[in-house]
Amino acid sequence: MAVNDTIADMLTRIRNASLARQQATEVPCTKMTQNIARVLKQEGFIEDYEEVGEGIDRHLVLSLKYYGKHRKPVITKLQRVSRPGMRVYSNHKDLPRVLGGVGIAIISTSKGIMTDREARTKRVGGEVLCYVW
Repeated sequence: MAVNDTIADMLTRIRNASLARQQATEVPCTKMTQNIARVLKQEGFIEDYEEVGEGIDRHLVLSLKYYGKHRKPVITKLQRVSRPGMRVYSNHKDLPRVLGGVGIAIISTSKGIMTDREARTKRVGGEVLCYVW
């Protein structure tokens, strides 16, 4: 099935897998999903990710992260902000702070995909893709 919003699809797959306490989840591989996975790993929300498959059948396998004896998911919430029907842009001064800096906002800028913190230090704005905490 063709998905128009690959980012929302990716976030939903991660959300469902972590609620089901799965070790890993598979998402279709695009440049955007690869960059979001890179930021999630960099910020410590996922263990690791790897590209599997060839050509059109490429997928990213994300290893999810849990903590404690009862395996609580590190990612408590994923929220899509900008969507194909309604884009949300922000300049570097007005970038959102997620839970007072506890969570991250993933921003698509002219200098690549990065967290709100990085975008503020590099003084670039862009499209607010999603919030993660």
